[in-house]
Amino acid sequence: MGIPISYSFRNLWTRRLTTALTAAGMALVVFVFAAVLMLAEGLRKTLVETGSFDNVIVVRKGANSEVMSGVSRDQASIIETQPEIAIGADGQPLLSKEMVVLITLPKRATNTPANVVIRGTGASSLALRPQVKLMAGRLPKPGLSEIISGRSIAERFKGGGIGEVLRFGMRDWMVVGIFDAGNTGFSSEIWGDADQLMQAFRRTVYSSVIFKLSDPSDFARVKERIESDPRLTVDAKRESRFYAEQSERMANFLRILGTVLTIIFSLGAIIGAMITMYSAVATRTREIGTMRAIGFRRTSILGAFMFEALFLGSIGGCTGLFLASFLQLLTISTINFQTFSELAFSFTLTFNIFWKGLIFALIMGFVGGVLPAIRASRMNIVESLRTS
Repeated sequence: MGIPISYSFRNLWTRRLTTALTAAGMALVVFVFAAVLMLAEGLRKTLVETGSFDNVIVVRKGANSEVMSGVSRDQASIIETQPEIAIGADGQPLLSKEMVVLITLPKRATNTPANVVIRGTGASSLALRPQVKLMAGRLPKPGLSEIISGRSIAERFKGGGIGEVLRFGMRDWMVVGIFDAGNTGFSSEIWGDADQLMQAFRRTVYSSVIFKLSDPSDFARVKERIESDPRLTVDAKRESRFYAEQSERMANFLRILGTVLTIIFSLGAIIGAMITMYSAVATRTREIGTMRAIGFRRTSILGAFMFEALFLGSIGGCTGLFLASFLQLLTISTINFQTFSELAFSFTLTFNIFWKGLIFALIMGFVGGVLPAIRASRMNIVESLRTS
């Protein structure tokens, strides 16, 4: 004979204050667990979406980022001759030789300095990145000390707004436009003419060469030819893979940190659930004895208490995930471990994170409820009925 589910619901409602506090503790743990995973996913998604599958980025062999890379003008000229490079509407190759450096700018809100990426671009840079759209102002004119700022830079850093002036490289640079790159890393960059920026920073080499393939399936052949050319000391990668690698170190750090914090917090939540369930067993001793006397099996008692524990876990899990979903409305910034520059991104909740959070909550409920449930199912009928 099975115990009706309504019995478990009635008992949870009778102890509604304890039930609510226990579920709240689990919700807090799930919230922290989901928030850290959403943070890592938001960082990964931002950097992955920065790169395009059709684009190839060429950097110095062994370089982990464009900031650490150097491609000489002679090498860039050799790369420019690859027959697989796509041709744009203007009849020119869709290729850009770019320079990337870091400068320090103060934040608008706190006035604290942070590293910002300055990217020297070419005529094809926008065509190579269709996700980048000019939202205000105009593009820099070649040969002039003019720049455009990503939306995140314009909003968060002093001097980054349209019409403002930034001083770096011993020059004053006028911000003539603002561009929006969506949820990509380009929104946290400042762009200008590559030749002008190289002169200002006294650079003689490019940081990278980016080009679009006319046929994405040609990547393996192009990569082998470029990397085996004795005149070149470079690595060729799909742009999407290159930026995905940028996120791995930081994302792994966040996941490890989140796992440690979650384990610590979950111990408290599990103990709270266990105390709640042991209390339920203690206050219902005579009730349990009566149910056993009228024919309910031990497995039915065990199942009823386990259902209550798992229900507590599911309530806590759903509540924590619901609260965590609002974090998607926030945009935060952190240091990219690969480039040591400021990067703005948003929390991202995926179905994978949702079910992981829910399963984690059910595991907490199970661990917290299994020992009290076993104790309830093993109670002696006579001794239970004698309890006053």
